[in-house]
Amino acid sequence: MAAPAACTRFSDNYDLKEELGKGAFSVVRRCVQKSTGLEFAAKIINTKKLSARDFQKLEREARICRKLQHPNIVRLHDSIQEEHFHYLVFDLVTGGELFEDIVAREFYSEADASHCIQQILESVHHCHSNGVVHRDLKPENLLLASKAKGAAVKLADFGLAIEVPGDQQAWFGFAGTPGYLSPEVLKKEPYGKPVDIWACGVILYILLVGYPPFWDEDQHRLYAQIKIGAYDYPSPEWDTVTAEAKSLINEMLTVNPSKRITASEALKHPWICQRERVASMVHRQETVDCLKKFNARRKLKGAILTTMLATRNFSSRSIITKKGDGSQVKESTDSSTTLEDDDIKDLENSHYIPLTGESDEADEIRIVCPNKTCSQLSTSSYGSARKQEIIKMTEQLIEAINTGEYEAYTKICDPHLTAFEPEALGNLVEGMDFHKFYFDNVLGKNCKALNTTILNPHVHLMGDEAACIAYVRLTQYMDKQGQAHTHQSEETRVWHKRDNKWQNVHFHRSSVTPPFAMK
Repeated sequence: MAAPAACTRFSDNYDLKEELGKGAFSVVRRCVQKSTGLEFAAKIINTKKLSARDFQKLEREARICRKLQHPNIVRLHDSIQEEHFHYLVFDLVTGGELFEDIVAREFYSEADASHCIQQILESVHHCHSNGVVHRDLKPENLLLASKAKGAAVKLADFGLAIEVPGDQQAWFGFAGTPGYLSPEVLKKEPYGKPVDIWACGVILYILLVGYPPFWDEDQHRLYAQIKIGAYDYPSPEWDTVTAEAKSLINEMLTVNPSKRITASEALKHPWICQRERVASMVHRQETVDCLKKFNARRKLKGAILTTMLATRNFSSRSIITKKGDGSQVKESTDSSTTLEDDDIKDLENSHYIPLTGESDEADEIRIVCPNKTCSQLSTSSYGSARKQEIIKMTEQLIEAINTGEYEAYTKICDPHLTAFEPEALGNLVEGMDFHKFYFDNVLGKNCKALNTTILNPHVHLMGDEAACIAYVRLTQYMDKQGQAHTHQSEETRVWHKRDNKWQNVHFHRSSVTPPFAMK
């Protein structure tokens, strides 16, 4: 990769396009290289807002990314420093998360899981060969190059990555994501490249059955499980997994890092290099079903955190613990927030913005995902009257939308309602004016009949006066020509109780809109 000339300005070489994502100090936008017409993703960091430590981390990330050129790693193509902004130009990765793609497939087998983990291991092997430890391997950082069938898996986000020459083991600080942390990090022992292999073992376990090997509502108990490697292979879902697959997981989830398999060795494991002969080709529908729930809970948790930041109504608690050297480490109560010593890393995805602060409700902000059977994973969300109340309020709100009744809609929504939705082009909008336009001009005017079904609602209670619901919204409608259509979207709504009345304070909706808006 050629280093950019010192005098080069970003605008000399690239045209900026629409926003793709946003973080606390940066924004990611699509850009087009003027000389070639090729598309890239530009991460634009406002360096005026960075502390000296943050600036060092940015330089470390850029330095590491320049080293890594591999088909299974999101590649850094350019790095341009200007007076108040630093531009990092990466591959434009358009396929979304690997885990989301899997649940959309018509067929998914053990052999497919083997191919996925092989690509992840290839990327990790390249990192380790270049003296780099990623430290934050998890589903959110496993992307697909495009939406084409068979697109390459790409490892992303090197914000926590460090340079570790050879087989060096040292204490590099507490960093990573709770469910994927290795025993040696949790024990505050010297660590190195094996931490990435442990995370690969957790990911492989999830790829095979759709839920994680380690889970507990209490994070300290979760850490206790990880420290001793307390996982198992419960029936019936593991009965159909080959012994070779379990063998590879066992070698990855070995508590002693010196005895843990390396990336190079894992790639030579029969279940990987002889998958046609060894790995099962039977479709794993139960895994896909469980993975859908696992993904939904990850999105729900992320939406809760985003909403708390956007509305300032709630905050999650950080537990301050003393390290042996007297310094402090923040341990988020959220089970997939990325942590690094004295700060929680700024994630470059508006769905996963971590928070600090104090809150009595914080212990309720957790991913609900047991590590036993799939039936346990799908435990009913309708067990309490309050959860039923939230579902009923959501149905009333959607009914007001379907009938185009703006007055009824405003009674259910907070006047300062915030929202992320396709019509807002990735921007956070606040207030009712943005939504009123659709009630006045679109809703109910472009279709003859409308029917909405809420699928798989998951209600998450946060104290007595706050709740969040995530669900799939299936909408059937007839267009003016009498043609029937069906549209699906994933939605999350956050509710807050004021004066004994529930109000919708924030919502997030994914997917492309149909010919009429679905507020």
